[in-house]
Amino acid sequence: MALILLVDDEDESLLMLQLVFERSGHRVLLADGGEPALALAGRHLPDLIVTDWHMPGMDGLGLSQRLKSYPTLATIPVVMTSGELPPKDTPALWNVFFSKPVDLKALESAVDSLLASRLCCSENRVNVPAPAPSRWAPMPSRYWM
Repeated sequence: MALILLVDDEDESLLMLQLVFERSGHRVLLADGGEPALALAGRHLPDLIVTDWHMPGMDGLGLSQRLKSYPTLATIPVVMTSGELPPKDTPALWNVFFSKPVDLKALESAVDSLLASRLCCSENRVNVPAPAPSRWAPMPSRYWM
């Protein structure tokens, strides 16, 4: 399944989301703030990020802005959660916004939809070169003539 990065400064929220997504078969990475999340995203290239808006240090909005500045990370869908509604003058750097407390069924549905569109469409995939051929792979028959 997919690799999901969960970002929140509240341990209870992280644990709850981790249980929800692991139960669905996804692999999960956890970060307690924007800085560690950005480092994890750069190292592991998650398929999707679920982040809280308000956190000490780099918040969810700052994380989203930084993600958009790196071509490899810019296409990762972001789900933003917050106990407050976002200000109307703030640019939406996320794909979906959920108010807390989050409706877990709706969150799972949105995540599944974002993952399906990301994983099925080649223009959203990161360009990763094909692995080099193994020297132990069989040679095509044209070399044996």
